[in-house]
Amino acid sequence: MKIAILAPIAWRTPPRHYGPWEQVASNVTEGLLQEGADVTLFATADSVTTGKLDAVIERAYEEVRTQDAKVVECLHISNLMEKAAGFDIIHNHFDFLPLSYSRLISTPMLSTIHGFSSPRILPVYQKFNSTTHYASISNADRSPLLKYAGTVYNGIRTNDFSFTKQPEEYLLFFGRIHPHKGTAEAIQIALQSKKQLLIAGVIQDQTYYNEQVKPFLNDQIIFLGAAGPKRRNELLGKASALLHPISFDEPFGLSVAEAMLCGTPVIAFNRGSMPELIQQEKTGFLVNNVQEAVETVQQIKQIERSYCRQWSISKFSQEKMAADYLRLYEQILK
Repeated sequence: MKIAILAPIAWRTPPRHYGPWEQVASNVTEGLLQEGADVTLFATADSVTTGKLDAVIERAYEEVRTQDAKVVECLHISNLMEKAAGFDIIHNHFDFLPLSYSRLISTPMLSTIHGFSSPRILPVYQKFNSTTHYASISNADRSPLLKYAGTVYNGIRTNDFSFTKQPEEYLLFFGRIHPHKGTAEAIQIALQSKKQLLIAGVIQDQTYYNEQVKPFLNDQIIFLGAAGPKRRNELLGKASALLHPISFDEPFGLSVAEAMLCGTPVIAFNRGSMPELIQQEKTGFLVNNVQEAVETVQQIKQIERSYCRQWSISKFSQEKMAADYLRLYEQILK
């Protein structure tokens, strides 16, 4: 089976720091290669893979801002579509734009929907409902207007994350600095718990950062900026808990699965896919507000960290994701 993986090109695949869709596209590619599949990754030219790389765009447009995002996206997607006949299946991680080619090529396409940026994009998915295939990344993130081939949870390279049996005392916020991710709520949880909070992530909303985060920074609330893979592993592993007080229905949440893989329990607001990722009182706590989160901080030592890792490996490993996608490919090709 010859498989083409279409990655986004906002960031390198895999990303240097931020880029969750690119990270999943990389993990799918490498997982399939380990299964013995013939895989070509379509991504930026500086991307890294043990398989074949096909690229017409040198660098990601978020990293080289002189590029026009729409222009390089057009060149990138069309590069694969013009070569579609050379593949048995195309696995699209690029949202809805590649769907516009799906009726013009004979190669079947599976699109992993990494979340709906807005209800306004649904008409595109609806248009191609009967002629292409969709995978959801959680059961919570499904539209009743669409047909799905299946749900495949995002998979992580387990060897990239080491288990930490004895953590330090700090709490961790790891994600975009944006109201959706709840950085301000994480700060309040830490302040009321009288715990140190480390904040790692890219600033996506500068005004939010300036007004809701920066005024609270001191020796207790520390902003570290973006964290690359090595630093991420260390931060997640040594944290007593990951705070994930989201204010939107998150489709998955890679940092949640990554934290548990390090043995670190997660305190998350009970929205979106969180009940699918977190086992209540076994790998963390699902709460509804800041006050409930503060109460569970005091209970975090009750969580068995080795079980967090076992749970994450069993549900969210790269190997499991690759095997699940191979089954979907075979189902579609039949």
